[in-house]
Amino acid sequence: MRPWHLGNTTVRSPFRLRDGLVAISTSPLQGDLRGEEQEKALRTLLGEHGIVELGSDETYSVGRKWRSALGKLGFLFPELPGNLSVRQYEIGKPDSITPSGWRLVRAETVPAMQECFLRSLAAIYIPSPVERGYDFTPFSPLRHTLSVMSELERRTGDSLLNFIEMALVVQVSSTQDGVGKTVDFIINLRDLRKAAPNKRHFDQQEYNAAAARYDYKPLTFRDYADTNFRYLKATGLVNSRGKGISLVSEKRLFIDQLIHEKDTSATELEYFSNLCNGARLPTDDASAAREILDDLVAKASSIGIVFDTQSKILVDSADIAVARHEIEELLSAHEEEVFAANQATSWREICLYMDLLIERRRSITTTEDDFIEIPQAEAPAYFEWTVWRAFLAIDSLVNRPFESRRFKIDQDFRPVGTAPGGGPDLIFEFSDFVVVVEVTLTENSRQEAVEGEPVRRHVADLVQLFSKPVYGLFIANRIDSNTAETFRIGVWYDKEDQRKQLDIIPMTLVQFKTLFEAFFANNRIEASLIREILDRCKVHRASNEAPAWKILIQETITHFVEGL
Repeated sequence: MRPWHLGNTTVRSPFRLRDGLVAISTSPLQGDLRGEEQEKALRTLLGEHGIVELGSDETYSVGRKWRSALGKLGFLFPELPGNLSVRQYEIGKPDSITPSGWRLVRAETVPAMQECFLRSLAAIYIPSPVERGYDFTPFSPLRHTLSVMSELERRTGDSLLNFIEMALVVQVSSTQDGVGKTVDFIINLRDLRKAAPNKRHFDQQEYNAAAARYDYKPLTFRDYADTNFRYLKATGLVNSRGKGISLVSEKRLFIDQLIHEKDTSATELEYFSNLCNGARLPTDDASAAREILDDLVAKASSIGIVFDTQSKILVDSADIAVARHEIEELLSAHEEEVFAANQATSWREICLYMDLLIERRRSITTTEDDFIEIPQAEAPAYFEWTVWRAFLAIDSLVNRPFESRRFKIDQDFRPVGTAPGGGPDLIFEFSDFVVVVEVTLTENSRQEAVEGEPVRRHVADLVQLFSKPVYGLFIANRIDSNTAETFRIGVWYDKEDQRKQLDIIPMTLVQFKTLFEAFFANNRIEASLIREILDRCKVHRASNEAPAWKILIQETITHFVEGL
């Protein structure tokens, strides 16, 4: 036995794969990704779309790894080795987008994207025609992991699977071992860890022992577990719990039906067909789909959400899927309202995320068994998400939580990419004013070129939309003086050449964090204070040039906080 992993350890954020696939879909590179020059071109394409950072690295390994990841998951047709019974023409042109890949490209909502990843992972078996080197009966890592979590829930009352348990037990097991035996190992590991006086020392010893047993580096087990958790969460069937994952309660019936589907592909051709088209799911069967829909309706009813199925046409699985997606959206909106209401009690954690962004760090350990992190390459999305949470914590919004953000979130309320272009990142409407927030990690002179025009245009659009005062708040780790000067002038001309004076205040994330902390530390969590500080900063702009205005903004914030 050796450890297995889902997805790709290089591209650990599954939803970024969709961004790469969308870029490929509009490029002449589709179907032509082999060879050094083409792999370099793919890397350049990903960089131009802001999906990877190009930096000074001139290698082409990034392109090769992205191609490999998309092929392994069935979003691109893989290039078949010559020793298989199936021929390339029977499945499709290598490196061109598969039906499963096109489904992901066209997916506009998070649930639709999650279904794409679910169909992909449900089609993957190990060993397989493209992933050999394992000496056991082919099994589905997805179904095996869900089965283990379900059995954990039956035996302990909780489906929680901790990180170290995935790393040292689940990902070195298979269905052939037996779910019960795998859970026995997990419970034994928990008991030993609970009795250990030094948990960190115990964990390292166990990783070292696994490394010696399987002849892998200790870090490999962590890397694989991290990747497995991320791809499992991308299915929407599990969510985060501390350092572990749990089954999503609303989807338990679906999960139970999925894990009882044990059949593997009979032939190599069937395997590739399932991989490239996406596996069938329980919801593809009308009777099973209706059972799952009725279960969701009952769960919604238990929390006061009424959903009328009598007036809907529910003839086949496609009809039922439409209704299921509607009720899932209602449940998601309700859960987001609950999440928003809890942000005030999470203000210290929100500040820790700001610290990560300010210090450009990846993670902070909060307790012995918990930590917070910003995944590599996802800092821009987490910047928007952190500021969104900060305004939710102030808890005086007129618009609903999902109306105040333009980025998508998953079942853990974590960001799935950044806000799309064509509008502001965040819009917060209060009873008597509106704040339009734009954030950026760009710090150099390009900041003004990239942000100056869009930010002013977005604020101007909202000025026309609302009858109440509209403020722009621009947040970055460093405010370039050219950017500050553009916002200090704050002028926008509409299509009729009507001049609009815009109120846009540039603020560093450190300054914003200082204000946010002061509101909670002094128990002055009032929306009116946001407007007051923006007005105070606005006063100094007319009579000062950008460098001086930036200094006065800092002094204004300092005096304001001291007076709370």
